[in-house]
Amino acid sequence: MTSTDLYTGFQFPKSVRLLTAGDYSDVFQAVDVRVSSKHFLILARGKSLPSARLGIIVAKKNVKLAVQRNRVKRLLRESFRLRQASLPNLDLVVLAKKGIDRIDNPDCASELQYLWNKLSRKVENA
Repeated sequence: MTSTDLYTGFQFPKSVRLLTAGDYSDVFQAVDVRVSSKHFLILARGKSLPSARLGIIVAKKNVKLAVQRNRVKRLLRESFRLRQASLPNLDLVVLAKKGIDRIDNPDCASELQYLWNKLSRKVENA
């Protein structure tokens, strides 16, 4: 077994991303589950998919510097990548709120962990 075999379940291919504007608008038009925290809002729509799919929106209005927007997107992708096997099969759109650029990486990661858990609980109870 090679080292790459160990990580095959933790990839982020195109099949687990929302790629088109239509994918995003489908979620916005029919939100089934909504969870939020101080710095993030997650909108989810149930679909019969083999796995969860992620879309990320970090508006320039909320995070001025491109470096900070890219950092937030990297953290989101990494958090999703590590948790995608345990998440329900939904289309997810994560929106970053104002002030996300002022928190450090560990705080951002813990807030995302909290939101993934909250999302899973909310879907199980529905």
